[in-house]
Amino acid sequence: MNLQGKTVYFLGSSITYGSASGGISFADMLCEALSAHMIKEAVSGTTIADVDERSYIARLTANAAYDRVDLFVCQLSTNDVWRSPSLAATEEGLRRILALVGERWGCPVAFYISPRFENGKEGYEQMIAMLYRLQGEYGFSVLDLWNDPDMLAVSEADRVRYMQDAAHPTLAGYREWWLPKFIAHCEAI
Repeated sequence: MNLQGKTVYFLGSSITYGSASGGISFADMLCEALSAHMIKEAVSGTTIADVDERSYIARLTANAAYDRVDLFVCQLSTNDVWRSPSLAATEEGLRRILALVGERWGCPVAFYISPRFENGKEGYEQMIAMLYRLQGEYGFSVLDLWNDPDMLAVSEADRVRYMQDAAHPTLAGYREWWLPKFIAHCEAI
């Protein structure tokens, strides 16, 4: 998809926000590189499951003012594992997000999966399996950084440079490690 002049809506938490990189993430870099307009709705610590007034659903529902979105990109939130809502609550949240985006904008949807981490790995892998099951039902695209061979092959020295902690990339991590994957994925949609 050629995103030049188009609007990309990013929904996520601290990883989409860029909490370890001064609020600059792959979303900002992607839109700059592809000359796209950005809506970045990203709040640290938030979940797909509708557990409070800051959840993905609550924020997406509140942002009804945007008339046009050409691509919707959503983070498969690691917080859904760490804040322990049920897998069923996360699935319901995903279904509601897909319904809202379909009704409001009818645009292509892409989800992205974070690279590997250990704390909560089993729960996140269950979420990944659920996401792929829903992909078969809804037809959205998935950028799977969890299972990406290039992401898995990164050296320990680069991982230290690319990640502030297990979940949050640095500016170098977004620019050198994530951005090429996002550009290729968006161009293929």
